[in-house]
Amino acid sequence: MHDLLEAQAGILLRASGRKLATAESCSGGLIGHRLTNIPGSSDYYLGGVTAYAYQTKVALLGVSWDTLNMYGAVSREVVLEMACGARRILGADIAVSVSGIAGPGGGLPGKPVGTTWIGLCDSQAEWAQVFCFSADREQNKSLAADAALSLIVDYLNGARSLDADNR
Repeated sequence: MHDLLEAQAGILLRASGRKLATAESCSGGLIGHRLTNIPGSSDYYLGGVTAYAYQTKVALLGVSWDTLNMYGAVSREVVLEMACGARRILGADIAVSVSGIAGPGGGLPGKPVGTTWIGLCDSQAEWAQVFCFSADREQNKSLAADAALSLIVDYLNGARSLDADNR
């Protein structure tokens, strides 16, 4: 069980005393689902927001309409606003977010199906990574959850070279 990314994240969160929140779009709550499959996850996982529609990202997470209109929901800028919003509203130490194009449709020039952005923020910095998965919808969602959980584990293990933008 400790081989699972969500178990590794839980061990590291518990050891550090940090609390985690999530903001999910294309993964549809899968990250939160996986985190809560681990017994005792309420010690470190505060909860999450599944914000699929633009208006939900704005109303619940505080994502700016200007950011959405300028960059689109599947962008570095939006996942960072989503993560910071989730961290703020849930009172977490860190938050992770995901937004992507799970497919099979929805791809755009420069943003093909499978394009997925993962964001993470704490009180001092924020990170984002882009991935391009090439599987079916369900697998793309699973790969997005894996990437988000991996980012959490890397962050908690001190991998600070995660495309850091210090605020």
